[in-house]
Amino acid sequence: MSRTTKLPGYRKAVYAGSFDPITNGHMYMIRVGAHLFDELVVSIGVNPDKRYTFSLNERLEFLRKCTQGIPNITLDHFSGLFLVDYARKIGARYILRGIRHPNDYEYERRMCHVNTDLNPRVVTAFLIPPRDISELSSSFVKGLVGPSGWETVVKNYVPAPIYKQFVRHFRDGKAKREGGGLKDMPEWV
Repeated sequence: MSRTTKLPGYRKAVYAGSFDPITNGHMYMIRVGAHLFDELVVSIGVNPDKRYTFSLNERLEFLRKCTQGIPNITLDHFSGLFLVDYARKIGARYILRGIRHPNDYEYERRMCHVNTDLNPRVVTAFLIPPRDISELSSSFVKGLVGPSGWETVVKNYVPAPIYKQFVRHFRDGKAKREGGGLKDMPEWV
């Protein structure tokens, strides 16, 4: 079946995030989502009020490298829309979301209700990642940068295809700051 052929029962979902950067937790969601749905649109949601560590083009390239070989994945990005409206715009009947901890559950539960109010035809599906990656987020990974040996630690949490670029980005940033020091980084204990 080609991507343009949409038979009755065709299941198209969207999995959205900032992916700043993509983590092994995101990859879990993408792999399982690709298995559950006929087509999974992995889309970067862009918030113009937020500062990102990596540019939109870098994040799209990270996603391309990490999802290479997964046949039913489409990559995209959007801005200025509620996720449920974006899902409707691209013809997705499902939104895929991950729940890592109770705070995620509370937030996602509320957003699910709002999304249902806005468009009851779009269903939100939740996945709970395995214990070993349940606390993993982009912010967590970026927070590991700095102390001696951080490169080895981070390697466990980002996909192999982007690891070298991730390390290079932070090493280059360190070298550019006043004499290579970490003056604008928090003190590490």
